[in-house]
Amino acid sequence: MLQDLNTRLNNPGLGALILRVTLGLLFLAHAWLKLVVFTPAGTAQFFQSIGLPGALAYLTIAAEILGGIALLTGFQVRLVALALIPLILGTIIFSHGANGFFFSNEGGGWEYPAVWAVALLVQALIGPGDAAITRD
Repeated sequence: MLQDLNTRLNNPGLGALILRVTLGLLFLAHAWLKLVVFTPAGTAQFFQSIGLPGALAYLTIAAEILGGIALLTGFQVRLVALALIPLILGTIIFSHGANGFFFSNEGGGWEYPAVWAVALLVQALIGPGDAAITRD
């Protein structure tokens, strides 16, 4: 029975697809949050309040949208995943790192962005999986 389960679960292409789509949706959700809830101007103000240039907020929103779409469609997945890692590490360095490890801490700790960065690295290592528009 366990062997049968192992055989049915042995589908790395599907696993990579599920990870890729999840990451893409997360990036689009975070861009939507910055666009609709915080607004681009509000996001720029936040960036300035933590010592970053306000213009970087607009670049971050664009990276989240374009990166999210690329991951969803399976376009240049390895490159996109690697390119998005510094964005996520930046949230640890500039925003969440001082709040402690647990994301339930006030202001959100660095636990969630760290897992997100590792998931991006895993995606880069395993590739796009099934249903990708480019096979990188």
